[in-house]
Amino acid sequence: MAKRPAGPAKASLSTALIHDPYQPPPGFAAPQPGVHKASTVIFRNTAAMRARNWKEKAGYTYGLHGTPTTFTLEERIATLEGGTHTVLLPSGLAAIALVDAALLKTGDEVLLPDNAYGPSKELARHELRDWGIAHRFYDAMDPRSLADAIGPATRLVWLEAPGSVTMEFPDLPALVRIAQSRGVTTALDNTWGAGIAFSAFDLTPAAGPLAVDISMHALTKYPSGGGDVLMGAVTTRDEALHVRLKLTHMHMGWGVGANDAEFVLRSLPTLPIRYDAQDRAARTLAEWWSQRPEVTQVLHPATPGSPGHKHWRTLCTSAAGLFSIVFDERFSPAQVDAFVDALKLFKIGYSWAGPVSLVVPYDVATMRATPAWRAPLVRFSVGLEAVSDLIADCEQALGALTR
Repeated sequence: MAKRPAGPAKASLSTALIHDPYQPPPGFAAPQPGVHKASTVIFRNTAAMRARNWKEKAGYTYGLHGTPTTFTLEERIATLEGGTHTVLLPSGLAAIALVDAALLKTGDEVLLPDNAYGPSKELARHELRDWGIAHRFYDAMDPRSLADAIGPATRLVWLEAPGSVTMEFPDLPALVRIAQSRGVTTALDNTWGAGIAFSAFDLTPAAGPLAVDISMHALTKYPSGGGDVLMGAVTTRDEALHVRLKLTHMHMGWGVGANDAEFVLRSLPTLPIRYDAQDRAARTLAEWWSQRPEVTQVLHPATPGSPGHKHWRTLCTSAAGLFSIVFDERFSPAQVDAFVDALKLFKIGYSWAGPVSLVVPYDVATMRATPAWRAPLVRFSVGLEAVSDLIADCEQALGALTR
């Protein structure tokens, strides 16, 4: 048995409890990494303190700049995405804000797809506008729309695959080539792909290297998988770009809690299994909906006839457990709401990728400059329930459409 070191001589109890000399022996290993919580980091001496560089992972300086727990999660997200550098943020939207804040200044312009994540568009319409940063929206399904929109002030192009809610899958390689040919940085919201469906840093493996500059990922979704964590990540392969992002990250004081990082680390090993299970279940449910007379279109990238299906088929090996349906125009929004309210297993709630299946009705006409669907639309996030039970739930709820 290891001998316990002697404590401070004649120290008061409170001092002895704080400065107890015991240190656990090294070499402990377990399936999950340890959880390190710190604001203050202790240095061996002043020389060690002054030698540390908070921008590097060779040592620790302050809890906000990283602990063994957050460094481990950053490295694993970089591995998942196929990048080399990752920073963590307290939410997916914070990750979007980091990219905007790091790369844009007064007089610059950012381009966003018209079908982008709503809060990202609102950030551009409000805070970025107030900071003197212009924005324009382009049609992600028409590469010429992006080419025409890029101007001399354009510094950043946001990409999203597929589009939010309406699920159109763009020709990502074409969009990236257009932006790169004009010297404009590209940032992809890769939350749906999750590092599983395709690689943001290897978009054309058969035709040579083509990559986005930045991949943004809401770890709230598939990496967490439990519906109980808010977190985001920004990943890149470019060292200089990473340092620029890291500096803004420090200046803005963004950080994540150790326990939240622990939850994501615990869930990561099952991510491919969960993604595959929810993918298969969603395709089964989407196919069932495609046979229903109440529905005019199923919006799922892996479904033939869904906008951009051919682009999905070229780029992807799988799909997330997310899709939308467009009800026939004979049904009013109130009737569709009644259907949603009648669902029992599907819970009404935002977000997706957790174990519980979710549903949300949307009025697309209020979300797009040129909406393709003016009929009521409902988005489903398929969880981990048995798909036969989810189909039965949808079938029973359809009775509410005509009551």
